[in-house]
Amino acid sequence: MKPGTVLVRNGTLITLGERNRIIEKGSVLIRDGVIAGVGRGVGRVAGATVIDARGRIVMPGFINAHTHLYSAFARGLAPKKPPGDFVEILENLWWPLDRALNAQDLWYSALIGLLDCIRSGTTTIIDHHESQGHQAGSLDVLARAFRRIGLRGCLCLGVSDRHGRGAEGLAESVRFLERVRGAADDRVCGMLGLHALFTVGSATLANVVAAAKDLGCGIHAHIAEDKADQVHSRKRYGQSVVERLDQAGGLGPGTLAAHCVHVSRAEIGRLAAAGAMVVHNPQSNMNNAVGVAPVPALLRAGVTVGLGTDGMTADMRDEVRAAHLLQKHHLKDPAAFLAESCALLLQNNARIASRLFGRPLGVLASGAGGDAVIVDYDPPTPLSIRTFAGHFLFGICGARVTTTIVGGSVLMHNGGICGMDAERIAALARRQARSFWRRF
Repeated sequence: MKPGTVLVRNGTLITLGERNRIIEKGSVLIRDGVIAGVGRGVGRVAGATVIDARGRIVMPGFINAHTHLYSAFARGLAPKKPPGDFVEILENLWWPLDRALNAQDLWYSALIGLLDCIRSGTTTIIDHHESQGHQAGSLDVLARAFRRIGLRGCLCLGVSDRHGRGAEGLAESVRFLERVRGAADDRVCGMLGLHALFTVGSATLANVVAAAKDLGCGIHAHIAEDKADQVHSRKRYGQSVVERLDQAGGLGPGTLAAHCVHVSRAEIGRLAAAGAMVVHNPQSNMNNAVGVAPVPALLRAGVTVGLGTDGMTADMRDEVRAAHLLQKHHLKDPAAFLAESCALLLQNNARIASRLFGRPLGVLASGAGGDAVIVDYDPPTPLSIRTFAGHFLFGICGARVTTTIVGGSVLMHNGGICGMDAERIAALARRQARSFWRRF
């Protein structure tokens, strides 16, 4: 999708970034996919598409640091038998599902998920893909969906030995990474993926780590989501999950560790020392009844903790409110985790995405990626840097996103999806889902 020159004017800008500013009656100019100007002094530009924000909130697009587009067809789908714990959820729903997926399923699952992102103002997602029944070429299908819809995506395939296809998964990952590394399109990048360490043997783990070093990329993996991961690791390898990954050479600044619900103090220290990034997924953790991640302890140790949805929703504002409320409830402290929950989404996700994409994201600043949203929120009380967190969690999070811009491309304006027939895509997806459900 070719970016144009876009001028968003007359908005209440929330710039975010290290020096967050609130600018009333401000403008954002996006040229060649990059923000070229921010503030009150930005004037009209010949040939620009002009969008009047009418005083509403203009801020960077939201970033999802861990999700699963392939999960879209699970909506309404019952497990093969009622699960009693997390491992049984995997065995009776997610593993049969990802083994039954074909290329058409992946295509429509991705389109539906990405359209939902546009509607909720999510402009960048870090996707962890699984399709054990269709691995070769699967990442190309997803990349094509991202380019068709226009969002930014960092993709990986969760390499796993659970069906004896770890080598095939790694080959697909390496092929895809070598392809996107030399591409001119900066909207799609990649990582190497591991499903989880309890489904990966020693040889496959070593091969993934070696490939990551050869390619100069990070590893995206589920880490200690459930106690079963730790039990398996200690019983079979005599090590904790994080210790095993670290000793294999897979823990470093490029590591994206999803969940980390059941990590010890020593493991938190290893994560911090390695500069690894962690992604908190509170709604998924509650839904699967696996526990509450020790996010405050991770933050105190200096770990960059971001926020993901794990496929539960496309709307990051749902997730940040869940993170806020869950920690308050868990800590039994009504004063806890207001600023921290906002930081997970609005600061740390930007740091994670900027590191992966190699350009500033999640900020309205010159030189940053040209991603912005307009939110139909008219503050009923004074809005300032001091009051922003309260306005965000209890106002902006519940307001309608009216306009979504990614890399200078207007994907939604005044609530209408631009340049594609969303209703037709939904109808075709429903037809494909019926086929998938029969195969499942």
